[in-house]
This record gives sequence, structure tokens and C-alpha cells, in this order.
Amino acid sequence: MLNAEILDTFRSLLDEARASGDPEPTAMTLSTSDGQGRIHSRIVLLKSIDERGLSFFTNYDSAKGEQLAAHPQVALCFHWKQIREGIQVRFEGRVGKLGDAESDAYFAKRPRGSQIGAWASKQSQTLPDRATFEERVARYEREFAGRDVTRPPHWGGYLVEPDRVEFWYGATFRLHERVNYEAGTDGWTNRLLYP
Repeated sequence: MLNAEILDTFRSLLDEARASGDPEPTAMTLSTSDGQGRIHSRIVLLKSIDERGLSFFTNYDSAKGEQLAAHPQVALCFHWKQIREGIQVRFEGRVGKLGDAESDAYFAKRPRGSQIGAWASKQSQTLPDRATFEERVARYEREFAGRDVTRPPHWGGYLVEPDRVEFWYGATFRLHERVNYEAGTDGWTNRLLYP
């Protein structure tokens, strides 16, 4: 469980990033590992943060979904270079699927085109040509014509429950400030790190 200090600091920085005009302030790098120990990173969008952790949504059958199932330890990194001298926030911890009710509620709020895309995309699998994908999109547009698009069983949310958080504040001459938080049996502790 994230403590109030971490949540308040992160939310304040996220608000600052939003106010700065950053086009995607919720973009975060998600790093996972596969069965051979190879690290994979990609950008996903933060959808919520609360005391439980951070959530995002994706295709469970994608390469990232397979990696998350096999190795449920992940790292997240936000980088907002437009604010102050640049800020990074890093989270590390365990990941698991959100419940169906939360995934259904978020899916219902997505634009219809994104809902259709969740059905049409076999994310990370080989696509023989663009026409094949466009045919799949058209197929699901026909299937859901005149009615709500339900959430596909292969699509939903994940919750990252951090046990380590670092706030990195950029400074001139690379004399950065780093504040590291770690969860332990007695709650969270923090310490400064050399830049």
C-alpha cells in the first residue's frame, strides 16, 4: 500500500506535468522480463493511482501480458522533462490483474473505436498485411452494430503494487536530488541517494 506522502508527492508532480502542456503526462515506461531474462520496455498510460498502486490496461494475450503472467515483477518510469529541471519517478513492484468489475467499468468509458480495436487486434502476433487487420475491424463493427461493445475476455487491467519508489529531481551540473522509498514490514522508509 502506498503511503500518503508518496501519493501526495506523485499527484502534485502529475498535476504539474499536466499544467506544463505535456501532451501525455500519464505516459510511463513499463519494463517486464521474459523467460530468458530479456528485458522488454514500452510506453503504457497510467489510468489511476491510489493507495493500492498504479493501474493500466492492455491485451492479456499480448507479449507483455505473457511476460506479466510469467514474471509478475515490473518497473515503471515517468519522465517529465518540461517541469523544473526534469523529473523522473520510478516504481518497482509486483503486478496482478484487476478484477472484472474494474476492467468492465474502464472499458465502458473507452471510445467505441478503441473498444472495437480491442476485439480486432491480436496484439503482438504477426500481421500478414494491414488489410487483414482492417477486415477484422470491419467484422467487429458489424458484430456490435446497434449495441454496446462488451469487453473482450482477453483484455483488461493490471495493478502494480510498488515496494520501491524513487523521486528524481533534475538539477544543474547533474547535481540531482534523489529520494528513495522502500516498503518493509514496518511500513515505508525513505532515504536520500547520491545523484
